[in-house]
Amino acid sequence: MTQRNSGPHGQDGTDLADSLLGWLADDYFRVEVTGLENIPAAGPALLAANHSGAWGLDGFVLHKVLARRLRRPVRIYASELILRLPLLAAYARQHGMLTDDPTLGSDQLAAGELVALFPEGFGGVGKRFSQRYRLRPFGPGFASAAVLTGTPVVPVSIVGAEEAYPKLGEIGSLARRFDLPFFPVTTPLPLPSKWLISVGEPIPAPARAASFAERSAATRRLCDEVRFTVQGMVDRDRGRRATPFW
Repeated sequence: MTQRNSGPHGQDGTDLADSLLGWLADDYFRVEVTGLENIPAAGPALLAANHSGAWGLDGFVLHKVLARRLRRPVRIYASELILRLPLLAAYARQHGMLTDDPTLGSDQLAAGELVALFPEGFGGVGKRFSQRYRLRPFGPGFASAAVLTGTPVVPVSIVGAEEAYPKLGEIGSLARRFDLPFFPVTTPLPLPSKWLISVGEPIPAPARAASFAERSAATRRLCDEVRFTVQGMVDRDRGRRATPFW
């Protein structure tokens, strides 16, 4: 008889994470998703979303929602820090998350896959609650990957994560102790905020120019356009909620 692996790195750990994320998305955050028809049914696409909430829970919730609603897999780029947490590490490995990829998914895009990432990086989750939903500068790496592979960028807006884990401050000594970019002062458990996830129309990548200077300029323009688009979507969706918790 085959023994089921029930350790934190095994199948049971992944099942627990799956069940917990499903409950959070459906019953606790009551996630509403619009615009999924904007994600191509085939071929490469790069989803670029805003990043928020002190612990970056939005990446896992987004993946869970997309994995259930799409008819194709999505590879989410995440920080290697999640590999330090057994339950989340098991989920990340099971679902093929990209945690140490300096090309930001270029290989996967070239192979026609669907990749999602958060161009704000730690800047998005590290901002104080008083700065909520004000997008930080986007790192240009995603735009470079899009230009290199000729991949359209699909803007994604996530509203609700800021209130779920509001960052009220940080503790420098604990950040240094655990080798983290910051250790947030926030609620011990996520708050039951109302989440809205919107998927915008794809933004085509510009044709790849011959010179490095032209490619760099095109990359910067694409990066700025995507950030401007996502910020507009965030602002719009914040106005759709009667309160942050309903």
